[in-house]
Amino acid sequence: MWYKLGQFILKYRLLLLVILLAATVYMGYQASHIQMGYDFAKAIPVDNPKYKDYMAFKQKFGDDGNTMVLGMETDELYTPAVFNALHQLQQDLKTVAGVEDIMGIPDIATLVKEDSTEKLSFKKIFHAPYSNQPLLDSDKNVFLNYPFYNGKLYNGSTNASLMAVRLNKDTANSKSRTRLINNITTQVKKFESATKLTVHLSGLPFIRTNVADRIQKEMYWFLIGSLVLSAITLLIFFRSFSAMLMSLFVVIMGVVWSMGTMVLFDFKITLLTALIPPLIVVIGVPNCIYFLNKYHTSYKDTNDKEKALVTMVGRMGVVTLFCNIAAAIGFAVFALTESALLKEFGIVSGINIMMLFIISLIFIPAVLSFLPAPKAKHVKYLDNKVLEKILVKIEHWTFNHAKAIYAVTGVVLVFSVIGITKLKSEGFIVDDLPKNDAVYTDLKWFEQNFDGIMPLEITVEANKKNGLLRSLEPIEKINEFSQYIADRPETSRPLSFVEGLKFAKQAYYDGDSVNYTTPTEFDMPLMGKYLKQDKKDTATAKGGMNNMLRSFIDSNKQTARISVNMKDIGSARLPVLLKEFDSVAKATFDTSKYKVTFTGTSVTFLEGTSFIINGLKESIMWAFLLIALCMLYLFRSARILLCSLIPNLVPLVITAGVMGWTGIALKPSTVLIFSVALGIVIDVTIRFLVNYKQELLHYNYNVKETLIQTIRHTGISIIYTSLVLIAGFIIFCISEFGGTKALGWLTSLTLLAGTITNLVLLPVLIHSLVKTKKPR
Repeated sequence: MWYKLGQFILKYRLLLLVILLAATVYMGYQASHIQMGYDFAKAIPVDNPKYKDYMAFKQKFGDDGNTMVLGMETDELYTPAVFNALHQLQQDLKTVAGVEDIMGIPDIATLVKEDSTEKLSFKKIFHAPYSNQPLLDSDKNVFLNYPFYNGKLYNGSTNASLMAVRLNKDTANSKSRTRLINNITTQVKKFESATKLTVHLSGLPFIRTNVADRIQKEMYWFLIGSLVLSAITLLIFFRSFSAMLMSLFVVIMGVVWSMGTMVLFDFKITLLTALIPPLIVVIGVPNCIYFLNKYHTSYKDTNDKEKALVTMVGRMGVVTLFCNIAAAIGFAVFALTESALLKEFGIVSGINIMMLFIISLIFIPAVLSFLPAPKAKHVKYLDNKVLEKILVKIEHWTFNHAKAIYAVTGVVLVFSVIGITKLKSEGFIVDDLPKNDAVYTDLKWFEQNFDGIMPLEITVEANKKNGLLRSLEPIEKINEFSQYIADRPETSRPLSFVEGLKFAKQAYYDGDSVNYTTPTEFDMPLMGKYLKQDKKDTATAKGGMNNMLRSFIDSNKQTARISVNMKDIGSARLPVLLKEFDSVAKATFDTSKYKVTFTGTSVTFLEGTSFIINGLKESIMWAFLLIALCMLYLFRSARILLCSLIPNLVPLVITAGVMGWTGIALKPSTVLIFSVALGIVIDVTIRFLVNYKQELLHYNYNVKETLIQTIRHTGISIIYTSLVLIAGFIIFCISEFGGTKALGWLTSLTLLAGTITNLVLLPVLIHSLVKTKKPR
């Protein structure tokens, strides 16, 4: 069948090339519309309870992840020069399109009691710009008299101050977010230049935009780097510019198809899908090497170009097909997970790895038929003396030192298993960035001075309407629970409507800081008329207390929000912390009257990380099962199946052990290594075993003789292919992200180990376990 297919491709080569190129042009047009993705909640299935809780919270109280923070540390803040500059910065930021609101010291206000109107209204504390120090000092003393702002806008013990900038959620989740962050950064640099102070920038919008922009830039650099490395490697191997350019054209078409597929499926570039284009390059080049290697070998034997091309398709078509099927399975199994991020990665990569096979099968024979026959220098690599000596050594080890090979494999596995016991599963929001990166160091600065900026939201829901204000009990319970959270080193002082009531009580008693306490039964009736909602005023900042409270309690007075900023403590510690919080919440609140829910970006991040890691673990098992079924179908032998799986399992165990010994944790970016490596390393096994099966008949079903010829015939192309793959993945080591860097060198390590096990351990296993007899 495959020989007839080769003849068909050569007969209709021009038509097939036109169809392929026209389809590629169309996919290129689609690829030009690709966009970056900014939805970081997609890791969780929409039917997940944590996702539903988060969506319910956002519907009631708005998004919790649209605030960017600016911080600085100086003892000169309350000098006219610096304070006026900070005031000007705040005014300039208000003019930036996409900035909705700013909370900073220069424009901060306090509540005042107006007996004439019986309302609590806001009144600005500072009156910048200042021309003299005494007036600024007077306003500063008023400001420092309000405990509400302590730990939120300033830290008196470290001279640190903070400005919170709330961004428009639509702008912050669109491609305009880069422009928005850049405009804010420009204004900050002007302030830094004028005052010679350093401003620290952080917050989820800033971190996400920074990371997304770097991902986009790295995708292009990885793509270019993988193409350049592949081109150099191909040129060294084949000594032919035409072979190199043809191979590059194959992988470039694969990249175009992959990006076009994302657009057709309405997918966007994420941290995972950004890896697909360079992966397509790395996976596509072996297809070219397999075909070219067989073409050169056949031409060297027959000296007939057309016959060599037909033989190339006939012998390598099935090998390449199953290699691509195995690789596609290794990636496509992600589509079986419940994570939308993994589904997108699995669908796009799985489809386009198979598309690579179709492109290679059509394009390579068709183009080679138009090119001149290969010259002697083009096939010189087939007689590489160094590799021949290595392969001869492998033959010697296979048949004379099998026990030693088993022993070494056993020792390596024991060492790796011990390493696996040290392996941890933990992820942080910014742990993929270098520890000296400004994004990382600025986040740590906010954690040191303000106990973190990662949002954790807690909702307390009463079982009755107005249940939170019917008595003082829920107010006292929320205050008690908030105090417990504030005392924890991982979290800052929470904000809730109770803090608003304490602020209002201080205002009612003429700003005396001693009265910044929870209202008593005596206080509430007196303060009641000042706390009544005036519907006419709620839309403006002059609405007084109502505006402060409505962000923390719903209109039915049934659900209250406790907003907490916390440190990026990681996915290992966060569940323990939340469990402790939940235990204290149940002990504090009567569960028959109140329901306490933990949500927010920190919780969804944890849940998303868990889903991705568990999904990747499941995908590896599915990949093993599906690949095993393919191998069983291809070779129809349980012993061959066993022989094929062991050399692919060993490299994965070695990689996991190395991760344990080197302290690399399991997280979304590193668990991906195992499925990627499995899908690629299995290609070497298929290449070896298919050739073994094809040669078995020619050597009268003599296992030993067939293995010798298989090692010699496939060994060179396997080594060349592995070198290209390793070179392709090494390019990831220049990444700024720790996970991507680990993907590069750990996958290269897995490929190296897989090449060794398939060339050394696989022949030993076949020689030991397979007893083939000549059929009647």
